[in-house]
Amino acid sequence: MEGQAGPRGSGQAEQSAKSCFFCDASANPDDDDSLVVFEGADHLVLLNRFPYASGHLMVAPKNHRARPEDDSPATQAAFWPLVLRCRDILNRAYQPDGFNLGMNLGSAAGAGVPDHYHFHIVPRWRGDTNFMSSVGEVRVIPEDSFAARDRLRQLF
Repeated sequence: MEGQAGPRGSGQAEQSAKSCFFCDASANPDDDDSLVVFEGADHLVLLNRFPYASGHLMVAPKNHRARPEDDSPATQAAFWPLVLRCRDILNRAYQPDGFNLGMNLGSAAGAGVPDHYHFHIVPRWRGDTNFMSSVGEVRVIPEDSFAARDRLRQLF
């Protein structure tokens, strides 16, 4: 991929930034179709459009970056406290039994958006569907994503 010069300064291909749903969400966080639940100075928190469980959140930088180390020190410093805040909010909202936390960096690692890193926070319950979504191609999500968005926005 050819590097991009410009305001995003990401070093990623210009086309990637133009077609990135994280960048689109950052540009229009209050859009009716947006699943953004929180907008900070450096990051967005949004619901996953194809969740593994109710409340499946993602934290992504506003700038188009493939790797966390490409962010400024200030953006890096704000990241983990925001992840922990998301987990605490999901705890209050859903009372899960546990969480899956993590990120896939690069397409070889399973990243669905390899040019814009993001961190997943997935509430889990004993006896939930576990990995049926990925193995059995079945998703059982008991809550509408837009209802979840409206509920979680109030908690931020």
